Amino acid sequence: MIALLRGVLLEKHPNQVIVETGGVGYDVTIPVSTFTHLPNPGAEVRLRIHTHVREDALALYGFLTEDEKGLFEKLIVVSGIGPTLAVKILSGMTAPELVHGIRRGEVERLVRIPGVGKKTAERMVLELRDKLPPVTSEEPEVAAAALSAIDQDVLSALLNLGCARPQAEGAVRKAKAAGAPAEFEPFFRRALELVR
Repeated sequence: MIALLRGVLLEKHPNQVIVETGGVGYDVTIPVSTFTHLPNPGAEVRLRIHTHVREDALALYGFLTEDEKGLFEKLIVVSGIGPTLAVKILSGMTAPELVHGIRRGEVERLVRIPGVGKKTAERMVLELRDKLPPVTSEEPEVAAAALSAIDQDVLSALLNLGCARPQAEGAVRKAKAAGAPAEFEPFFRRALELVR
């Protein structure tokens, strides 16, 4: 199994990166929180990898921190949560916010994440409340996002979470008009709140 991938970042998108290692380009699915901390393409990157094997596919899921990878692996054990939904959950909230929400049983907060219904949120709380480790302060520094591309990145992230294009575009416009921060992650989270 692939547990760590270190190489040159060829491409990055809000939910996917391509990392070249030893002449091979690996397609890795990532959450938005990992995307916001990645360097620019051409730089070296190191991702912790969860290898997911199914009958018809081999998929790689990448994370910059051990906390995020551990949380992802706990989420996919919950009944009804697969790797795709787990990435959406980690994209909808930061790891510390998610751990806090699950520990406190904040179902109403968890259901704001696209794709998470009340039953799924209740299962997350029930099955994970006592199994979550304390969150460490292992947070990489935020890489500065290019302002010319941030709107498109936020829009792409919303679409990848399953939002309809008109609602996603409207949320990006509203977030920008409301003075959304210039960094991708806070801008994305503000837009995500405005989708509903």
